[in-house]
Amino acid sequence: MEIDTEKARSELIVAPILVEIRKQFNRKISLFSGTEFTIDKSKGLNGRCDFIISHSPEQLDVTAPIAILVEAKNDNLKSAIPQCIAEMVAAQLFNEHKNNPIPFIYGGVTTGSLWKFMKLVKNSVYIESEEHFIGNLEALLGILSQIINSTRPQSLAET
Repeated sequence: MEIDTEKARSELIVAPILVEIRKQFNRKISLFSGTEFTIDKSKGLNGRCDFIISHSPEQLDVTAPIAILVEAKNDNLKSAIPQCIAEMVAAQLFNEHKNNPIPFIYGGVTTGSLWKFMKLVKNSVYIESEEHFIGNLEALLGILSQIINSTRPQSLAET
């Protein structure tokens, strides 16, 4: 199936994968799509995020802590990296403002078929060198599960 728009990729490829992760976590995490996420306009930390996963079963509003943001792009992963990093910095500030800091924020960029992940630790961003292909869906779901588990606040670890 040919999918030629970011919106279609988001809805037909990326969203079902993230919904599956939410199911695997018994809906104890929330998934937001196309959510307005303005943290600090003066720093350019405003706009819409393609996807946000938060450690809250509450699905009405984005609540801290935010674990991962995923940005879907047509054909160029590299072009999405700066936007995703800005969203990760915004999520870090959001978590801090809500008194719910977590040690890392993860980001992902995807074309639908290719995925690449990043990790924000304090003021440093680490971008993985490899790309993950959707053909290995089990590995991709494993990465997303590991991200959620590694960012789970201690206060939510028992629930």
